[in-house]
Amino acid sequence: MEIMDDPNPRKRIMRVTLATTVLWLIVATSMAEARLVSLLIERREIVANGKAFGLAGPYEKLIGIAEFRLDPDQPQNQIIVDLPLAPRNVDGDVEFSAEFYLLKPVDPTRGNGRLFYEVGNRGSKRILRTFQKAPRSSDPMTVEEFGDGSLMREGFSLLWMGWQWDVPEGRMRMTMPIATDGDETITGLVRGNFVGPRTETALLADRGHQAYSVIDPESDEHVMTVRNLSTDPPEIIPRARWRFTEPGVVALDGGFEPGRIYDVVYLSQNPRVVGTGLAGTRDIVSFFKYDTSEANPLPGINYALAWGVSQSGRFLRHFVYQGFNENEDGHQVFDGVFDQVGGAGRGSFNHRFGQASRDALQHFNFLYPVDMFPFTDATTTDPVTGQSDGLLRQADATGTTPKVFHVLTNSEYFNRAGSLTHTDVTGSRDIDPAATSRIYFLASAPHILGRFPPQPNSNEVFLGQAPMNILAYTPVIRALFKALDAWIVEKQEPPPSLYPRIDAGTLVSPADAGWPDLPNVSLPREPLTALRLDFGPNWHRGIVTHEPPRIGAPFIQLVPAVDSDGNDRAGIRMPELVVPLATQTGWNYRHESIGAADRLSSEIGSYFVFARTKAERENSGDPRLSIEERYRNKHDYVGRITQAALDLANKRYLLAADLPEIINQAGVHYDWVIGKH
Repeated sequence: MEIMDDPNPRKRIMRVTLATTVLWLIVATSMAEARLVSLLIERREIVANGKAFGLAGPYEKLIGIAEFRLDPDQPQNQIIVDLPLAPRNVDGDVEFSAEFYLLKPVDPTRGNGRLFYEVGNRGSKRILRTFQKAPRSSDPMTVEEFGDGSLMREGFSLLWMGWQWDVPEGRMRMTMPIATDGDETITGLVRGNFVGPRTETALLADRGHQAYSVIDPESDEHVMTVRNLSTDPPEIIPRARWRFTEPGVVALDGGFEPGRIYDVVYLSQNPRVVGTGLAGTRDIVSFFKYDTSEANPLPGINYALAWGVSQSGRFLRHFVYQGFNENEDGHQVFDGVFDQVGGAGRGSFNHRFGQASRDALQHFNFLYPVDMFPFTDATTTDPVTGQSDGLLRQADATGTTPKVFHVLTNSEYFNRAGSLTHTDVTGSRDIDPAATSRIYFLASAPHILGRFPPQPNSNEVFLGQAPMNILAYTPVIRALFKALDAWIVEKQEPPPSLYPRIDAGTLVSPADAGWPDLPNVSLPREPLTALRLDFGPNWHRGIVTHEPPRIGAPFIQLVPAVDSDGNDRAGIRMPELVVPLATQTGWNYRHESIGAADRLSSEIGSYFVFARTKAERENSGDPRLSIEERYRNKHDYVGRITQAALDLANKRYLLAADLPEIINQAGVHYDWVIGKH
């Protein structure tokens, strides 16, 4: 080991040389703007064989561990549930750490001064796939693994960090402190919830995550129930019929019935302080943005933008709502927040025994604290509870409100209470986004995109009755990110919000949506119903005492109105929706093989192709015009697609660079429909 002391006594750099790697420990004790105290850089490597990405030049990756300290008495930290109960060091601070991954120009002065932070969905990385059209890779190195390099050519630095303790092995993770009551272990109720195909065993935690431990697995205090719908009275399953077989696994004599909802409420201990995921995100971004010492390997960052998809979109909504966009020095953390398909909810990101992976869908993950008031940017009042609140209330009060893009697909209106993002809770009037926000609806698009050609999903959890929706909208995401960046940096107004509205007649009840009379296909009459949930008298402190929660009155959700083909009328309509070959939706019914066939599959959409000829249409009883009745030939079809694409590009909902690929894919789709179906 070799210690190098800097002339500045408040900063030390330690270099540890091992046989096969070099570790750099950068101690940032001089830092005031964030409580990230050190970066342990385990790997520092030039990527893509040193290829220059435009004027930004070559890039490098820094991979390692970020170490944090939090003062529980700091005003900005008092929202973190159980932080005062975590172990403290000699200075009275709570310590924790997380894996981080940074891509940056080798010469940071050649960057564009922007940090793009992805809140990884359950510990994953998607920036390169989405924004650079790169192949899937958790640790890219070759030129090919960086795709077209578009963000890097513009000089962005890209950052990821683990923010969950319980993600499956191999994902980015945070090591969180455990809360204790002095010398006493904290115990509490945890609920495992699952529904699916017939199996003999089931997992207590969500999607392969680690489960909280069970105290005395043989105890009769643990309870298993079953019901058909979340609002049905639960049926208690006799304790003798079920058991914990190994950590995180339960078994039921005779197996679990397909499509039915099972809950296991059990006593656990040692809750993690899960709110450190929010605080760590705040502090690592603040470090790179504000620290001016030599300890910062990424100087010159002027703006920070955040992107989250689905779970991590809800994380960003929660982050801003609870005031984490203000750091410990009162400075703004993110200048821009891109909430993609987060729906109207937040999540289990800051309460005792929180399970961050849990969401809320019509028939998957039930009665977790996801779709909780408030839903809109603006402060509104819930007439049932009398509570007044808004997503941006805290940020507005501290002057730390970021520019926000809320992006929704059709799936969120049926499976994620999406309409509450922009209506009051009674579903009777529109609530406009804040002046600092925009709402964009990707018409007829799915939450989870199917592969071309259209085909059923083979994954049992997401098995739907119809082929999956293939309406690829990633090009819109790329264009909107560019618009958000320009809004922040260049003060250029973004494209106007586009979404269904009550006052325009494009946001309606399911019965009034205008669904065509398709053979054997009906519009879901009951999307996910968000419910007022009572988790007990200590919920305001982040402690659950009612598990499962007591169910209150529902919030009222609406859905997008559709045209005569069944495609959404409002929103950003992709060229293949303006010039359609099929009806595409964000919903799909569960396959009968996994039970509850009248309920919705989890966030996958449907694809219902048009008949090729008028004769085929009339023979099948399909009211939608056939392809031969719509288009003279492929040239006519592709010409119309081109015009629709150009129109969206002129309005800045698409990038010109993406148009050739969009037009070519539409031609491939036409050939497949004419020749294959």
